[in-house]
Amino acid sequence: MRDKRTILKVQRDLKTYFFTFDGIAKAVDGVNFEIAEGETFGLVGETGCGKSVTALSILRLVDPPGRVVSGEILFDGEDLLRIKEKEMRHIRGNKIGMIFQDPMSSLNPVITVGFQLKESIKLHQGIREGKAESLATEILEKVRIPEPSKIMKRYPHELSGGMQQRVMIAIALCCHPKLIIADEPTTALDVTIQAQILRLIRDLKHDIGSSMLMITHNLGLISKCCDRVGIMYAGNLVEVCDVAAVFSEPLHPYTRGLIEAIPKVNVRCESLPVIAGRIPDIFNPPKGCKFQPRCKEDGPGCLGEIPALQEVKPGHWVACGCLRSNEGFLR
Repeated sequence: MRDKRTILKVQRDLKTYFFTFDGIAKAVDGVNFEIAEGETFGLVGETGCGKSVTALSILRLVDPPGRVVSGEILFDGEDLLRIKEKEMRHIRGNKIGMIFQDPMSSLNPVITVGFQLKESIKLHQGIREGKAESLATEILEKVRIPEPSKIMKRYPHELSGGMQQRVMIAIALCCHPKLIIADEPTTALDVTIQAQILRLIRDLKHDIGSSMLMITHNLGLISKCCDRVGIMYAGNLVEVCDVAAVFSEPLHPYTRGLIEAIPKVNVRCESLPVIAGRIPDIFNPPKGCKFQPRCKEDGPGCLGEIPALQEVKPGHWVACGCLRSNEGFLR
């Protein structure tokens, strides 16, 4: 993947803050990563760590009182934060497709599935009703919806959760985008349907040759569909590496804590390991490394500035103050 052209580059410490009456919530507080053509990059972290806000920042969909305060988001070499809103509307849906977490809140409940799908096609491809109708039916067939001509006439509430998510995937992919952003696409579904939807997304991504940003808290999902992964904690990326390395050789203490907490098959235990302490206050985070109050590897290098990502091994980046004060913990 490193030899392929970069399609998305988030750089210069992307920061997205929410300015509220209670203070400034630093939802995304200095994030940098890139995605190559055809690559699937996973963004993993617990609820509230800034994953979804990162995705909304890329699409410029952060509503007030939130706003991007610094950083660059280069898509195909063009900074999305500097272009006009008219140009951004052309990119959304056309060049960057978004699969949202909850299809029922994303689909319009009073408009038929077919109308919503056709409107997306007509808006971004500039074609007429008859052609849009045939393309909409075709994309519904591709997402493996039976009897697509009948489904076109139905409203979202008349479909199951799995069918609604397939419609969302159809809308996101109908214009063959260069980049797909999937924000927790299987969270609201049962396990059997999750596997079907995940396989469908993976197959369609391969068919149209898109890159993907997969946002999830599920490490199992990451292991099945991603090439590289970024571990996010309290608005910062703490580790970026190949997906195999995050399971075989996790280096950041937070990443190791996540891996240790995964239940092991054929291993009996009274209780699962946990990461001690609490997630930091988003309005008043600790100085230096935000994981420092919960970290077993606490060292003097953790108390100054927020640690920057360092390449400790080829393709393996870690942001940890202990790298400066106690490099031996990596061995």
